[in-house]
Amino acid sequence: MTNITLTLKGDPIGKPRMTQRDKWAKRPAVLAYRAWADKARLELYNACQLHHLPPGLYDISWTAYIGMAPSWSKMKRERLAGTFHFGKPDRDNIDKALLDSLFENDAGVSAGTLRKRWDDGQGPRLVVTIYQLKGEMP
Repeated sequence: MTNITLTLKGDPIGKPRMTQRDKWAKRPAVLAYRAWADKARLELYNACQLHHLPPGLYDISWTAYIGMAPSWSKMKRERLAGTFHFGKPDRDNIDKALLDSLFENDAGVSAGTLRKRWDDGQGPRLVVTIYQLKGEMP
């Protein structure tokens, strides 16, 4: 496998805290997460014909571009465009959602750079770069 770059259009979603009840009571947050995870797997399949990444050592880096509120002024949007994002969704929850979508077992992800930024004018999205590292898992 070579290095892969995926672009998931739309606002990135953090993985919600799941409960046993989520198997039968379909909360909107869980349904949105599952739809987003399906879209991530589809992008992976389109890039390399895999439903999940095989076990191995990986460097997964991503940059999330979060959409701005429609009520914000044009001046505020221009001032924040492309700058670092603060607030929800949390960086670790986006990472958890992504890794759980792409891997059956994400224990081999040993490196990566994670960034959250405000939308830079190209639309909300998650740009993911996947590098397979040399070496083997014990």
